[in-house]
Amino acid sequence: MYDNAFNRIERELRNEEGVANELDYVEQTSWVLFLKYLHDLESERRDRAELDGKDYTPIIKGRYTWDQWAAPKTEGKLDHNRALIGDDLIRFVNDNLFPYLASFRETATGPRTIEYKIGEIFTELRNKFRSGYILRDVLETVDELAFNTQAQRHELSQLYESRIRRMGNAGRNGGEYYTPRPLIRAMIKVTDPKIGETIYDGAVGSAGFLCEAFDHLRPLATTGTDWETLQTRTFYGQEKKGLAYIIGIMNMILHGIETPNLIHSNTLNENVMDIQEKDRHDIILANPPFGGGERREVQQNFPIRTGETAYLFLQHFIRKLRAGGRAAVVIKNTFLSNTDNASVALRKELLEAAELHTILDCPQGTFQGAGVKTVVLFFEKGAATRDIWYYQLDPGRSMGKTNPLNDDDLAEFIELQRTRPNGPKSWIVNRADLDDDTFDLSVKNPNAPEAEALRSPEEIIADMLARDAETADILENIRGML
Repeated sequence: MYDNAFNRIERELRNEEGVANELDYVEQTSWVLFLKYLHDLESERRDRAELDGKDYTPIIKGRYTWDQWAAPKTEGKLDHNRALIGDDLIRFVNDNLFPYLASFRETATGPRTIEYKIGEIFTELRNKFRSGYILRDVLETVDELAFNTQAQRHELSQLYESRIRRMGNAGRNGGEYYTPRPLIRAMIKVTDPKIGETIYDGAVGSAGFLCEAFDHLRPLATTGTDWETLQTRTFYGQEKKGLAYIIGIMNMILHGIETPNLIHSNTLNENVMDIQEKDRHDIILANPPFGGGERREVQQNFPIRTGETAYLFLQHFIRKLRAGGRAAVVIKNTFLSNTDNASVALRKELLEAAELHTILDCPQGTFQGAGVKTVVLFFEKGAATRDIWYYQLDPGRSMGKTNPLNDDDLAEFIELQRTRPNGPKSWIVNRADLDDDTFDLSVKNPNAPEAEALRSPEEIIADMLARDAETADILENIRGML
């Protein structure tokens, strides 16, 4: 049902002049879905309050409720006489609805309330629908969707994830928001978060790490206290870019986290030397952006100054992790061997400040559209590194759009990581064996089968002449038969 609805919406948006690409598609679908989700959530809360004999004060009131402007009904059917359409609908959305919802940021009691999140979303977003007729069709399609049960929300969240993945494949900017979910799930299983621990992503993007961590922990929430902990005191994130921030909030809400603890800010503007114990977290899961070329004033916030964005994030994560906390961070594999001063200094700091116990070497094509290879660093804050277990992921096929990473590809890594054995794809490097001048952590598998030795030029020429002689004999035989 939801899949058909998404396909209908997509067909409508192809005809909308204001929606130019996959990024716009996800953005504009998001705010419509969000308001319908909010309407169903309010209905559920109202029913619950009535059962408890309590009054319920709605978040959205009057003509701004979904059943007043988006889908007014009479006897359960859409009332076309009351439903806005055409230019009237576009004017209402632009001049009335969005300003009303944006005002919640000023009137909310605090930043961790759903009212404040609504205000942030509609301060950042702009309606890009130009045709009120297309918007009317989209509204009627979304109105058919119900978000009242956990199964319905799960189905919707999976479809929304698929659209985010497509957005990630649409171009470089979109790709910054999407990390393959099988890789995320493997990182979560290795770090093994528990209820009561806090989980943080300082480059939250579409919130894939936090959503997957919630799905991992949800079956473990057996009491009301556990559920309240997951909802309000577990997941934290920061995101610099407006669209990614909005999509992250929407993704978390659709996964069942009603008031996400996400902040719209540049994580790197925080001076890492000012991070205090109250700011730290038990688990860090992240795929920070690389490249970037950060400004000089941003670099001043870090002891190891560099324009490489990912290196600044890694310094942030080391200091943001609580003693005994665990982290899994994706980074370019060149970090392991670059000889510039910042790379060497950062490797030294990581080895001394944390136990870097595992490095997962990902194959080319793990990140679709990315031209670089990546590794995942698994480390625990506290004792210095003693030895590092390497695992060279080899799915046995070329990775790409039609052959993406899947959970089965990572099953062996997850299983072996518990005991960290030596094998054809895995090996251990002792800290004492590292070069103290470079701290080079390059992936060099000592257990890989030796490649067959290349033939000498003389052997190759001899084989070519032999084949030529054989071909000449065959041709002569054929001529004799003519």
